[in-house]
Amino acid sequence: MLLPRLLPLLWVCEWIAGNDFLLPRSWRDMEHTDEIFKLKLQSSLVTVQEGLCVLVPCTFFEPSLKPSSDTVFGYWFRAGADTDTDLPVATNNPNKPVQKTQSQFHLFGDPSTNDCSLDIRDAQRSDSGSYFFRMEKGSVKWNYCKNELSVDVTALTHTPNIEIPQTLELGHPSKVTCSVPWACERGTPPIFSWMSAAITSLGPRTTFSSMLTLTPRLQDHGTNLICQVTFPGANVTVQKTVQINVTYTPQNSTTHVSGGAGPGKSGPLAEVVLVAMGEAAIKLLILGICFLFLSTKSQRKKVEQPATQVDYIETVMD
Repeated sequence: MLLPRLLPLLWVCEWIAGNDFLLPRSWRDMEHTDEIFKLKLQSSLVTVQEGLCVLVPCTFFEPSLKPSSDTVFGYWFRAGADTDTDLPVATNNPNKPVQKTQSQFHLFGDPSTNDCSLDIRDAQRSDSGSYFFRMEKGSVKWNYCKNELSVDVTALTHTPNIEIPQTLELGHPSKVTCSVPWACERGTPPIFSWMSAAITSLGPRTTFSSMLTLTPRLQDHGTNLICQVTFPGANVTVQKTVQINVTYTPQNSTTHVSGGAGPGKSGPLAEVVLVAMGEAAIKLLILGICFLFLSTKSQRKKVEQPATQVDYIETVMD
């Protein structure tokens, strides 16, 4: 009774790819095999800025009909590549070399658990394009060409963050920090550099920040403080600039830093000059009054002395 029921199944099935699994004959056309070999991307189009990273979650399915101890290898190729002659951009196969690119493509997932997640680090504009995944398990091999991943690498528009006190005391060191919190931890560490006419000294730094000690002076008014960050993995550089403005009050000398000079900004150097000139004028006025008073008093003494002598002479003649 059982054999007649099995005969139709045996008739529609055949060994495929070295006896690793059975496929129904009706599934061998492209439409049906695509339903068996499936690949699921969280997004078929990903966008990343150059110098940064992106992780693309991915899961694939292959219809193994019996347990196998064969190692599962996964590969990511550029669209249109010949998997027999062209090198992949990422793989977990230690015996398969990958393309030598400045960007870092990594097969982040474990193919043995049907994970084909791709990690792209230090992205470059030249990485833009389409990619497909390939699975190999023993003699079973499949290219998931109908589930391509499109990558779009755009220009880096992020800029560094500069943290600086609103008021810097004249002549007193102050801490200034430049950071790139949006950078990728998995990528190549960035390089920080500072440019300023003010007196500065470098302080401690972390992977994504750099500290500077700034000692402001009056002559630093109108000069720029620039933090420049280079991402060597993608050979791209971004920077942030703040302008140093100096203000002066008789009670306290302070230096303010803002994004630039303009209407409503406190502390133009002209105010410093005007205040200094005003103080000098007041001092000169007081000095002039004192000089005039002393000069008048001296003249009075000279006039009074001859009159006394005349009276004395007249008294003697009487």
